[in-house]
Amino acid sequence: MSVQTSAVKTIRKPGQSKKWIPYLFVLPNLLIFTTFIVIPMVIGFVYSFHEYDGLNPMEFVGFDNYKEIFSNNEFWSALGKTALYALIVVPSIYCLSLAVAMMLIQQIRLKGLFRSIFYWPTMISYIIVGLTWKWIFGDFGVLNYFMTMFGLEPLHFLSDSFFANVSVVIATVWSRLGFYMVIFMAGLQAIPNDYYEAARLDGASKPRVFWSITLPLLKPTTVLVVMLTLIEAFKAYPLLFALTGGGPGKDTTYIVQYIYETGFAKQELGMASAMSMLLFVLISLFTALQFKLSKGGSD
Repeated sequence: MSVQTSAVKTIRKPGQSKKWIPYLFVLPNLLIFTTFIVIPMVIGFVYSFHEYDGLNPMEFVGFDNYKEIFSNNEFWSALGKTALYALIVVPSIYCLSLAVAMMLIQQIRLKGLFRSIFYWPTMISYIIVGLTWKWIFGDFGVLNYFMTMFGLEPLHFLSDSFFANVSVVIATVWSRLGFYMVIFMAGLQAIPNDYYEAARLDGASKPRVFWSITLPLLKPTTVLVVMLTLIEAFKAYPLLFALTGGGPGKDTTYIVQYIYETGFAKQELGMASAMSMLLFVLISLFTALQFKLSKGGSD
């Protein structure tokens, strides 16, 4: 009887011994995520309650760093510039990527070539993008060279506050348009053609079809694109650093660069960590809003 019982216990369902295999495939990414995201985030959270310059021992200061942030005008100025940048970049990327996606799902010649051309900039690192546009917008850059050829006065694109911010927006839109174009193409092609056939039979115009069919059915894709571009805008740094260096003055010093300068140029790692935690909370709110709106769009 005991032999039969032990035999029954050793009988396993088919595949039961292989349940750990999926976790084995996830393990490398989990280790990377833990090493480079979770652990630094925990360390930053601890630093945010201390005064620390990276050399001397840490001194616990409680919430003093957070209290000081709320009276730090430079921090709020950098955050305000970032918000303005986001308000310009997000609608620009949304409208242009949607327009290009709608054009490239049509039956046109060389469609694959145009798709590749628009997508190609997304494969370039932000540093290379920034240096490329700096070569174009610089005082002795390509754009000013052609302007002088036509007898026009050269413009100081990167040393003027207004033009520097415009240059940053142009470079950002150019580098990200292709990525969101692909997302919109997937969303547009997922819309059943029956809706368009019915609208065509009813004699609906193209603008009416766009506003009454395409945009409503693109709501989940729209929410995804808007929230991703918004989060990216608040994390912008490498492209800006390579293109303008935060100048002229501090006119293009956005929030991530300001945090970096606080931590490594001023050696105030505790203060920079507290700022990072606030930015993390802000981005988390954007992400939570995205999930909520996406759920609402899928119902």
